[in-house]
Amino acid sequence: MSIVTHLTLAEYERMIEAGAFEPREQHRVELIHGEIREMTPIGSEHEVIVDCLNEWSIRSLPEGKVWVRVQNSIGIPELDSVPQPDLAWVARRNYSRGRPVGEDVLLVIEVSESSLRFDLGKKAELYAAAGIADYWVVDIAARSIVVHRDPAAGRYRDVRTYAEADELRPLRMPQVSLCPAMLWQIS
Repeated sequence: MSIVTHLTLAEYERMIEAGAFEPREQHRVELIHGEIREMTPIGSEHEVIVDCLNEWSIRSLPEGKVWVRVQNSIGIPELDSVPQPDLAWVARRNYSRGRPVGEDVLLVIEVSESSLRFDLGKKAELYAAAGIADYWVVDIAARSIVVHRDPAAGRYRDVRTYAEADELRPLRMPQVSLCPAMLWQIS
């Protein structure tokens, strides 16, 4: 893909305000390093896993401490980026005048079917460069979760894969746990 132009975050914001991406259901886009990228369509298994992650989050987190954002944006202004992760835990405050930024983010989770290479590659580099300490990628095909931690110099130094009954604990909320198998055991 060739790049026609590079947008700043401010230009992207003005495009949103002007309605450049309406109707929203047909234009799932995100700004990554100044490029408007069309997001891959979401399949039914992807949707169910996001629902499970959302329910797990709401049930597990202490009330009133964290916002659970589902497919909402976070801002990485220094990289002209506005990704829309499938799920993000952010510090609970009012974001009506600006998106949560790296230091507000406690956990980011992407659910991957056809976007796995991008989520493990460029997205991981983006989140690492933003200093997001805990980034998880749910690999639907492998029924596993790839956990990225310890960001430095635009990459994660600790990347591990968890499957089945392995127990994951978010860095900023270690009292909360998730086993990957829970995402495929829907009742």
